[in-house]
Amino acid sequence: MTKQSLKNTRNIGIMAHIDAGKTTVSERILFYTGLTHRLGETHDGSATMDWMEQEQERGITITSAATTTFWKYDDQDYKINIIDTPGHVDFTVEVERSLRILDGAVALFCAVGGVEAQSETVWRQAEKYGVPRIAFINKMDRQGADFFNVYAEIKEKLGANPVPLQIPIGAEEKFEGVIDLIEMKAVRWHEDATLGTNYSLEVIPGDLMEQALEWRNKLMESVAEIDDELLERYFEDADSITKEEMLSVIRRATIQGIIIPMMCGSAFKNKGVQRLLDAVCAFLPSPLDNGDIVGVNPDLQKEVRRTADVNEPLAALAFKIATDPFVGRLAYMRVYSGRIESGMQVLNSRTGKKERISRLYQMHSNKQNPKDFIEAGDICAAVGFKDVRTGDTLSDIKHPIVLETIKFPEPVIGVAVEPKSQNDLDRLSNGLSKLSEEDPTFQVLTDKDSGQTVIRGMGELHLEIIVDRLRREFKVECNQGAPQVAYKEAISQQVQLREVFKKQTGGRGKFADIIVRVEPAEEGKGGLEFIDQVKGGNIPREYIPSVQKGFTEAMSNGPLAGFPIDSLKVTLLDGSYHAVDSDQLSFEICARQAFRHAASKAAPKLLEPVMKLEIVTPDEYMGDIIGDLNRRRGEITGMMSKGNARVIHAKVPLAEQFGYVTVLRTLSSGRATSSMEFSHYQEVPQSLAIKVLENVQGKVDLL
Repeated sequence: MTKQSLKNTRNIGIMAHIDAGKTTVSERILFYTGLTHRLGETHDGSATMDWMEQEQERGITITSAATTTFWKYDDQDYKINIIDTPGHVDFTVEVERSLRILDGAVALFCAVGGVEAQSETVWRQAEKYGVPRIAFINKMDRQGADFFNVYAEIKEKLGANPVPLQIPIGAEEKFEGVIDLIEMKAVRWHEDATLGTNYSLEVIPGDLMEQALEWRNKLMESVAEIDDELLERYFEDADSITKEEMLSVIRRATIQGIIIPMMCGSAFKNKGVQRLLDAVCAFLPSPLDNGDIVGVNPDLQKEVRRTADVNEPLAALAFKIATDPFVGRLAYMRVYSGRIESGMQVLNSRTGKKERISRLYQMHSNKQNPKDFIEAGDICAAVGFKDVRTGDTLSDIKHPIVLETIKFPEPVIGVAVEPKSQNDLDRLSNGLSKLSEEDPTFQVLTDKDSGQTVIRGMGELHLEIIVDRLRREFKVECNQGAPQVAYKEAISQQVQLREVFKKQTGGRGKFADIIVRVEPAEEGKGGLEFIDQVKGGNIPREYIPSVQKGFTEAMSNGPLAGFPIDSLKVTLLDGSYHAVDSDQLSFEICARQAFRHAASKAAPKLLEPVMKLEIVTPDEYMGDIIGDLNRRRGEITGMMSKGNARVIHAKVPLAEQFGYVTVLRTLSSGRATSSMEFSHYQEVPQSLAIKVLENVQGKVDLL
């Protein structure tokens, strides 16, 4: 692969709220680029990118599917690696890890729904990773479609700077095509047997000329503001600015995140997708445009940089692990620099161990095309790793590097599962371990008191899919309990105490003595903040890390009901030791006991996850829905009108939300929709906390 072709490589994702049409757009891209010869549809379960049975049945995307395709733009061939991400909030991890490794993204918005709850979430994720975006307003043929309303919402709700490069000709059933504001031509797709592959450039209709000129002026202003030279020319003679100059400035501004080029169409009606592909090639960055990737050399603890160049040492990031029934464990990777070959050895920076890659593949949904090598700037999948996880850096053995890993949200909901028969026991544990490798937001725990296996995830749908996959892929039939909320604990007071651990059993004993101050951590700080204030060698230095370790481990088991404590500040003030009987284990056990005694005296409290809820409902059901939210301890945070519907924003404890979708359908005769995502943890009211603790352990004495 030459430098030229790397310049013509695009690694893009398609991101949006659920039901904005991501998979339909992906299917049209595959069709127009010649990868498929038949249009797959989400609603009839034939979409190429939604290959899981669960995706086909539900008509939703669950896993991000990757594929590679080619497109000719401006007489040059472009290679486009596309990742189709899920829109459902329960699978937000798939979006997070995809955006981490992408160079650009297409943000899809429904022309009717506009900016919805999950649109905001994926937008924030893209901002976090600095991913340049193009906005595509889909479903222009739907009743209630309004391009200019979505433009206003992107500006207002997302705080972005959208710049339309097109405006629609008509809307709803009268949507015929678009006006290209750069070329000032009308683009019309022909309704014929070619499924929208043919379109023609025509003169702009007279009745739309005034509107086209108005938006063309806005486009020229936006472009001129970015470039001083163009600004001068814009005031002198706006017509002297050429199409090439405009494209060049729009590209630069898009890559820098100054503007969001906006386009529109109807993927289902085969309108607008080819122009979107042109825009991906014209405006989104190649691996060369995003500059060097920065990492740390683990041996020297120094910052190192890698350029997207095949001659540089290898640096790749594993962003997804998947289990394939035919080839085994697949690790999806983005190669940032160097070249990776099948059969070569690489270093996993997390484990410090060498791993051999047995086979390399270029992916097309769930099908693999074998490759001998993959070079910088590309996305691939590899088989042969013994121990690789999402977020691991794979590098050249002689030139190690650690890239910034991917952070994932904590699971908020759990379900107890057990196999229906003894024969299923091994298969269950094998299936759960493979699924937790694939999905970092899915955890498997064993309840210390009951010995039950508890699986935790991001929502009811997430766990439902997991149990369904256990049944289909791993042939495990299992019973499951009622969903449980992932509570946490916290302390609310400062406590100082002395803890002495002494054990004499004949011969050498155990001894440790510590004085500690235990208090709530400062707001926003997670984990254990440990401060050592021991003076004069009262505790030898080698025992102090053991005290810290004892507290860190004890935090996973709070004093109320064994729920974890997320953040804590511990100051080690003083202590003593015995020259013969003291050792590291004595101080570790002593710290655990100190935590248990201090936490139970420090006014412990129970915390519960609170979810952000967005409900879109016709006006007439507003009263019933708000009344129901109040009964669920919900707090209404905002209400607004959108077309004929009302949008309610609320914060509701997760414990009150089980089965809510069914209740909402009943209240609104099936006409209201809702989406929910995790917001924060808050204290459970005393009366409810007592009930929770009675259910969990039958003890409430600490409250």
